[in-house]
Amino acid sequence: MEIKPGKYLAPIQYPSDLKKVNEGDLVNVCNDLRQFIIDTVSVYGGHFSASLGVVELTVALHYVLNTPHDQLIWDVGHQAYGHKMLTGRRNSFHTNRVYNGISGFPKRSESEYDAFGVGHSSTSISAALGMAVASRLKGEINRQHVAVIGDGAMTAGLAFEGLNHAGVENSNLLVVLNDNCMSIDPNVGALKEYLTDITTSPTYNRFKDDVWKALERLNKVGHVSQEIISKIQSTLKSGLLRQSNLFESLKFRYFGPVDGHDVTHLVKLLKDLKNIPGPKLLHCVTVKGKGYAPAEKEQTKWHAPGLFDKVTGEIVKKSPDKPQPPKYQDVFGHTLVELADKNKKIVGITPAMPSGSSMNIMMKVMPDRAFDVGIAEQHAVTFSAGLATQGMVPFCNIYSSFMQRAYDQVVHDVAIQNIKVILCMDRAGLAGADGPTHHGALDIPFMRCVPNMIVSAPMNEEELRNLMYTAQLDKITNPFSIRYPRGNGVMTNWKTPFKEIEIGKGRQIKDGDEVAILSIGHVGNFALEAATKLEVEGISTAVYDLRFVKPIDEALLHKVFAKFTKVVTVEDGTIVGGMGSAVLEFMAYHGYKAEVKILGMPDAVIEHGEQPELYTECGYDIPSIMKTVRQFTGTRINV
Repeated sequence: MEIKPGKYLAPIQYPSDLKKVNEGDLVNVCNDLRQFIIDTVSVYGGHFSASLGVVELTVALHYVLNTPHDQLIWDVGHQAYGHKMLTGRRNSFHTNRVYNGISGFPKRSESEYDAFGVGHSSTSISAALGMAVASRLKGEINRQHVAVIGDGAMTAGLAFEGLNHAGVENSNLLVVLNDNCMSIDPNVGALKEYLTDITTSPTYNRFKDDVWKALERLNKVGHVSQEIISKIQSTLKSGLLRQSNLFESLKFRYFGPVDGHDVTHLVKLLKDLKNIPGPKLLHCVTVKGKGYAPAEKEQTKWHAPGLFDKVTGEIVKKSPDKPQPPKYQDVFGHTLVELADKNKKIVGITPAMPSGSSMNIMMKVMPDRAFDVGIAEQHAVTFSAGLATQGMVPFCNIYSSFMQRAYDQVVHDVAIQNIKVILCMDRAGLAGADGPTHHGALDIPFMRCVPNMIVSAPMNEEELRNLMYTAQLDKITNPFSIRYPRGNGVMTNWKTPFKEIEIGKGRQIKDGDEVAILSIGHVGNFALEAATKLEVEGISTAVYDLRFVKPIDEALLHKVFAKFTKVVTVEDGTIVGGMGSAVLEFMAYHGYKAEVKILGMPDAVIEHGEQPELYTECGYDIPSIMKTVRQFTGTRINV
């Protein structure tokens, strides 16, 4: 389906085209751009409300800045749909997040206008500061460097680290704070309350007006008059600046709060700010989902709604032919509540992902025992460790790729002290359309090498429940990691009675004589189905679910290598240092001789696409497993 842009947007392919537009028509450009985002995402899917909220800011920035010479960094990346449409990618935007299409996030290899790749949040200030310092060292004193940070990204420690450093660097840096009080779920914490105080303070807003009137006069006269200096000094002495002392104390010049949906005013402000040296912060107040009433009303729901009817606002839901198994995240959420109801020491922690991780289930029924700590993975882990030292049993739920951000805390604060924190890693393996920044490719290797850590993965929902049950038992005193994928499990009747699983104990799930398949996690279901189909072809294949990579079931592996000389390993993660590597290490240590083929994610960056497409690309979907076994046994089947 072809999506046609409105007449004001149609001639604009690049920022150079936008600059030809009269300022009086920028409102119309914004209207067309917002409508094009609505039209496109309703038909093709993707993130939605975040980009609607920054339409005016996007247009104003590209109108004023000389991009790509001026560096513009979007944080977080799903704010950047309008940016992509104004930088040469409008005609290809229907391929957004589609296999072999354009990325859903800014990506340096995709466009020179994407100054920095951003999938995880809160990286923009540090990156932009690095660019600004580099420009200063090269003598490029007129080059602009702008970090647009929003959707809760300012709550992360990295953002504060960047602010702290930027305040003492004499570099040309502008931080634009897109303040919409949201990440995916509503923002939390003291910073959110502080920004709310600023935006609602009549006293402070009078101060803001005085400053901007002074700046307007300064712009006209071309030099600082005594009258202007006196006016600003008088305002400051009255104590009105106290409201902005957080940013001012970090030596940023603070401007705002301003209406982030007034494109004409934004253009004027940005032109003025270009001429002010040093670190600056522009505080823009916006509405996530602006211009589409359902998205403004239910902002979490419309963060990434899928396909929808743009007229009625009805989200298109697929109607499966038969009952579908639940998502792993929902099994986690309901199971956590079930366990916490029996074990009063259990608490839940998530860094800004209560809906995505289903921690919101516990937050609703046990609000005093479930914590959203904001986009702060490092804090989430160490906070969990602190809780555990006092006898609590923390389930710390973080997406696998986001756990990378907390790795030092996992090692230093949890593992070295051997503190019992249960790390539940959602979206482990191939995450799908979010692409390489969100694929949980690395957690098996980086958890496997950590002392004291138990590393596990369930093959199905029942196994997830039993691993969670086992992890919270008093007899378990080690840090305990459980990884599970994005998407649905395999069981429609999943709510089975809890059973303790012996730590480090795998299981045989199918007997066979020619080839053994060793798997870990959900892809064990691929292995089982492949082996069942191979049986029909006359290839006898055994399947083993290891459950644990650390400690690995050595008794089971001795049994396997005593019987089989052909072994295939399957995992939903990188093959470098993963489960297959652990099996090879076992073989080498014990002197076994066998042919082993390792299937998993290659040592490469895997781009975005639907999960089944990526399983095929990586070579561990069901047909690929079958093909590998056939080749392994010298069997050739035409399929």
